[in-house]
Amino acid sequence: MPRVLLLGLILFAAPWVPSADGAETVRPNILWLSTEDISPHLGCYGVEQAHTPTLDRLAADGIRYTRAFTVAGVCAPNRTGIILGMYPTSVGGHHMRCSATLPEHIRCFPAYLREAGYYCTNNSKTDYNFTSYKGTWDVSGGKAHWKNRPDGEPFFAVFNYTNTHEGSIRATGDSYASKTARLTEDQRQDAGALELPPYYPDTPVVRNDWKKYFELITGLDYWVADHLKALEEAGLADDTIVFFWSDHGVGLPRAKRWVYDSGTRIPLIVRIPEKFRAAGQGSPGTICGDLVSSIDLGPTVLNLAGLPIPGNMQGRPFLGPNLAAPRQYVYGVRDRMDERYDCLRSVRDKRFRYIRNYESFKPYCQYMNTPEGGPTMMELRRLQASGQLPVAARMFMADSKPVEEFYDLENDPHEIHNLAADPKWQNEMDRFRKAHLAWMEETRDLGLIPERELTAGTDKLGSTWAILDRPDAVQIIARLRRLVEAGERGEQGMDTLVGALSAELPAERYWAATGLGNLGKKAAGSAGTLKEMLEDESPVVQIAAARALCLMDQESAALNTLVKQLASDRPWVRLHAAIVLDTIGEKARPAIPALRKALDDKGNKYVVRVANHALNVLEGTSNKVP
Repeated sequence: MPRVLLLGLILFAAPWVPSADGAETVRPNILWLSTEDISPHLGCYGVEQAHTPTLDRLAADGIRYTRAFTVAGVCAPNRTGIILGMYPTSVGGHHMRCSATLPEHIRCFPAYLREAGYYCTNNSKTDYNFTSYKGTWDVSGGKAHWKNRPDGEPFFAVFNYTNTHEGSIRATGDSYASKTARLTEDQRQDAGALELPPYYPDTPVVRNDWKKYFELITGLDYWVADHLKALEEAGLADDTIVFFWSDHGVGLPRAKRWVYDSGTRIPLIVRIPEKFRAAGQGSPGTICGDLVSSIDLGPTVLNLAGLPIPGNMQGRPFLGPNLAAPRQYVYGVRDRMDERYDCLRSVRDKRFRYIRNYESFKPYCQYMNTPEGGPTMMELRRLQASGQLPVAARMFMADSKPVEEFYDLENDPHEIHNLAADPKWQNEMDRFRKAHLAWMEETRDLGLIPERELTAGTDKLGSTWAILDRPDAVQIIARLRRLVEAGERGEQGMDTLVGALSAELPAERYWAATGLGNLGKKAAGSAGTLKEMLEDESPVVQIAAARALCLMDQESAALNTLVKQLASDRPWVRLHAAIVLDTIGEKARPAIPALRKALDDKGNKYVVRVANHALNVLEGTSNKVP
């Protein structure tokens, strides 16, 4: 069917939007102005040192959301959730730079807008953790613009600002000067006058990062002004709903990649022309304290455009007609961040945040190539080595994590006082535990299944979603959680772990071997079975068994397996093997030749990074890595 005819049929059948004088008008244009790596550090959010006059005016003309949160504290998993209106953990897009396969019924939300006659453009970042998004955009790339739409078509246009990214904070010289070239002298920051979060050391290096971060936000403000001016000059300001948001929080340690407020609470501002306001929404100067999740953005756009919300979407509209009750909770996830695995889940309401650390045996701040290059991160490492870390930073730099964290944001906005062990808060924590478990089950959370098993399941079933799209999904999640919990109970959980070494699902055997490894020599009685598991059909189970044997001081039986899997033709198997070799320290010395060879891995840059770190520890050398 010709697109013009399709547009006519859809608009004829779809609800029209009444204008102020009662006449009928077409659907609104919708403009998204997104930026990277900033928290709500804007003047309109009460941050006095911010120079953001354009964004402050935008908020004064519309709605400012004070409790908007992203699902993840990093770009790709979160953008996956935004474009699908679904949790990345449901579709297999939760690991950084992974590539999930979607079933046919799960589509990116702009595809529905296009079918309804919208001209949809994206300039220019996609960064989705899946590849099947054909048909999502009319144009996606550096030249994409609403100005190029056919005459008479409404548009949905996305523009993404990159100069607030964590890499820009590190920029120096001409590079940094170009990113902040439009700032006036009085818009430059005085590093000494800025208020640092208490979990950062108060040093000139950290203050300089904070100074640059605020100046980059002022550069962003100019960019927003340019886009709003373009709407005005085209005579479209009164026909266009404007959204401004960030893809996650500030691009500095303990913020980006984490689920604390510093990593997931974002600015969200929406300006709605009067003729498109439903039920009084969008009145100038509105401040909304409802909980909003980043997966709600797409459904909200569809609702404002008068389109139905697909049944698979887990987000919910927060603007437009016929809204459901406001959220009681927002949920956050952290999984593989670049080259390091770390599974944790978060639940937040308007006052409290609950965090469940599923790999509490791992350090808070595992070595990752990208963030380690930042000046603030290097300061944290330097002061950790010298024993001079501020008290509020010590937990973040600890060698392990508590199983649970619980924070009262009303009295502890920086989330530095963990209340999980305080009897006073146990009833509240129980409420959050139940919400967390219900969410994992309802959304079919894939997070406890090792990444290699996700790819194997995808190859077998045709999509990553299908792995837990089965009647016994809730039971599978419960069994995996039971094994994680058994590993946390120490010797009291040993019988449960040993019994699961012969479980049907590879993910169960993986967690059983992992838990026994964490017990070390206390679980040496299981070494015989673990040695047999070095021939398990699942390579990640082999690696988990090898790790356990190494931690029981029986590495001679395990190193050959780790070296073999480091050369696997499966990229995530290689990464699992490299991580184990990196974490067992001197026991990995016989594997040095294999680690050197891994530096030439062309298929997985994360393997190169981990191998390089292992060699640096073992040999005191370092190589340039991607």
